[in-house]
Amino acid sequence: MNEDLKQLLQNLKLKTLAARFDEMLAAAEKNGTPIPTFIAQLLRAEWHARQEQALAARIHRAKFKEHWTLESFPFKEQKAVKERQIRTLAELEFIPKAENIVFIGETGVGKTGLMVGLARKAVQNGYRALFIQAQDLFDEMYASIADRSSRKLLKSLANVDVLAVDELGYCNIKTEQTNIFFKLMEERHRRKPTLITTNLPYPAWQDFLGNPALTKALLSRLRERCHTITIDGPCIRPQTG
Repeated sequence: MNEDLKQLLQNLKLKTLAARFDEMLAAAEKNGTPIPTFIAQLLRAEWHARQEQALAARIHRAKFKEHWTLESFPFKEQKAVKERQIRTLAELEFIPKAENIVFIGETGVGKTGLMVGLARKAVQNGYRALFIQAQDLFDEMYASIADRSSRKLLKSLANVDVLAVDELGYCNIKTEQTNIFFKLMEERHRRKPTLITTNLPYPAWQDFLGNPALTKALLSRLRERCHTITIDGPCIRPQTG
């Protein structure tokens, strides 16, 4: 590669093309590859590299704290989960339809694994996702009141393609946090799907959120378009000791 071409590729930010040009040119010359085909091969290599970089960036921004995938989920161990239902959800039709998914069950039954698996599948298909522990979400909401950034936080969370909230019910919250959470669910309603894992059946949400009227309004919106998956099965979390 001459210096002029090298500089042009750098200016155009075609990093993969620049890195692989000599290698691919040698292969093309050896195989007698026609010029149009060679150009297509170069551009395809650049495109694949950019797709991989974009996927890596989406995974990083999603902040998955678990490494679950639907392929690694032990369906044979957790027979309380209907694998066919999960595979159907993995087709991701719930995203354009803005259908929520709520996993209800005791600790260790696989709620988080299924939620992360679906969210990861969404990321792999070009959607933006965010995984967040419920306690961290409510902490951010409370902090946003102090610095008056609640509107900015809500706008950011409301526009995520798939919001995955883990362990709703294992935290203590204040009235102000309940209000902001309701506003978040209201802004995502019929626009973007929210995935939630919780140990609380719906009737217990009133005690958790502490506001009967607001809880009723929130659940009305959440459950209007919702797949509720109750997992009444054994703990599948690996035991130590």
